[in-house]
Amino acid sequence: MSDISRRQLLGAAGLLANPAYYAAASAIAKELQCDVAVIGGGVGGFAAALSALREGMRVVLTEETDWIGGQLTSQGVPPDEHPWIEMFGCTRSYRAYRNAVRDYYRKNFNLTPEARAREDLNPGNGTVSKLTHEFRVSVAVLEGFLAPYRSNGQLTVLLGYVPESAVTLGDQIASVTVQHAASGEKKTLTARCFIDATELGDLLPLVKAEFVTGAESQQKTGEMHAATTAQPANSQSITYCFAMDLLEGEDHTIERPRDYSFWRDYVPDLKPMWTGKLLSWTACEPKSLAPRRADFVPNPQRTIPGLNLWTYRRLTDRNNFAPGTYASDITLVNWPENDYWLGDVVTANALERKEHLRKAKELSLSWLYWMQTDAPRPDGGHGWKGLRLRKDIMDTEDGLAKAPYIREARRIQAEFTVLEQHVGTDMRRGKRGPLEEITAEPFADSVGVGCYRIDLHPTAGGTNYVDVGSLPFQIPLGALIPKRLDNLLAACKNIGTTHITNGCYRLHPVEWNIGEAAGALAAFAIKAKIPPRAIRRNKHVLADFQTGLQQRGFQLTWPRTYPV
Repeated sequence: MSDISRRQLLGAAGLLANPAYYAAASAIAKELQCDVAVIGGGVGGFAAALSALREGMRVVLTEETDWIGGQLTSQGVPPDEHPWIEMFGCTRSYRAYRNAVRDYYRKNFNLTPEARAREDLNPGNGTVSKLTHEFRVSVAVLEGFLAPYRSNGQLTVLLGYVPESAVTLGDQIASVTVQHAASGEKKTLTARCFIDATELGDLLPLVKAEFVTGAESQQKTGEMHAATTAQPANSQSITYCFAMDLLEGEDHTIERPRDYSFWRDYVPDLKPMWTGKLLSWTACEPKSLAPRRADFVPNPQRTIPGLNLWTYRRLTDRNNFAPGTYASDITLVNWPENDYWLGDVVTANALERKEHLRKAKELSLSWLYWMQTDAPRPDGGHGWKGLRLRKDIMDTEDGLAKAPYIREARRIQAEFTVLEQHVGTDMRRGKRGPLEEITAEPFADSVGVGCYRIDLHPTAGGTNYVDVGSLPFQIPLGALIPKRLDNLLAACKNIGTTHITNGCYRLHPVEWNIGEAAGALAAFAIKAKIPPRAIRRNKHVLADFQTGLQQRGFQLTWPRTYPV
């Protein structure tokens, strides 16, 4: 019998409902078989894999770089978290991750007695986060969580692999083929459930899932801050982060970047207007869009009032470690000046995306070179030659993060889409009265919680910051489930949000919660032999699923808090 005929026969049954379908599909592929295939090893993908593993599933996890962890590691972004993260507002496993990072420092680093004794140890004392730290530590912690499952053969991790093609049979995904980016080697994965946790939603077009890109129109969504007309190629900027320290009296100036002249003279063409050149100590204040001058004071001996870029995302505060351990602080550069928005990597073809990534790297290197050579100093001079690009921190030849920081992806057309009306402070206030009495929309199918402002960075379509208030919100299960495909789930920035609400659902603890819920849902569906949407639509089955989540340390509702 031909493969085509066999596939037509297989199409009469579902992978989740009929194990025979799964076995036959695996025979066609003659490659890797599993219960759950997680495509993408970022924050959401890691959490999805770990969650499914803890439910007894056999899992294949793929990742395009050689570090799992995405935003936490390969993209070089310390955790962006809400104000109450030390007390509540995340899953038990995310809290275990945060605790493990601190324990890793206590066990392996030469901390001062004062730092070691701090329950809320923040290795970098960055002002943007309560847990700024080196990325290798997160890699070690996350790998440690997966180690038992690798050892017993329950988990297969494929590093350096990206999705290349897929076979779908009606509303089922039969297999996904992934390819090693360097060697070209291909592996075909068959699974009962597939989870897209790629940073740009790259699995979605391969499996013919319905999805949305860029900005929806206000007419379509009714959102206060939506675009007037739909702009599919208007996704948020990307950023190549890098780490640096400062060794006074030394010269660590990098080679002049190829595009330096362009970026040195570039004046952003954004609406509302950005004032002045991009490479400058003055940028737009995200909320008001007024010009805001930042300080740049490396290795400060005291707290600098206002925004000191050096301490904003600092990874290592040398004062937390025994004298002589570090000659300098180590800071992470993910600032307005190295956001790249001159092209949309979400909708670009492969060649266009490659060129945009090259230009984004050139921007970050140009920003470093400007700080080393042309940046005005408080003493009247120019540049800090002692700024040293810490290639070892990122573990790359060029010193930049292994992957760009991605803020927005393809988003599934989901069973339920989160709108600004559900979470936006201004829109909720208009319907619910005094500020202290309003909350975000409660969702009966909640699988977690999150909290962050609606924070949209400048976009490829030329839109400046959109930074407005949101309320502590829930994560609806329906946003993880696509409208049509039965054995596909979304696990990161590709869930059913809009361009606007993506701005508050995209941060680290929320993505972790989304991924962990997706992994749990996949396992529950496989065990129950019913599709995920059937779980959501049956209130009794949904209640059983939610009870299980709570037993595993998910927080499904918020305690009473004020909006941020």
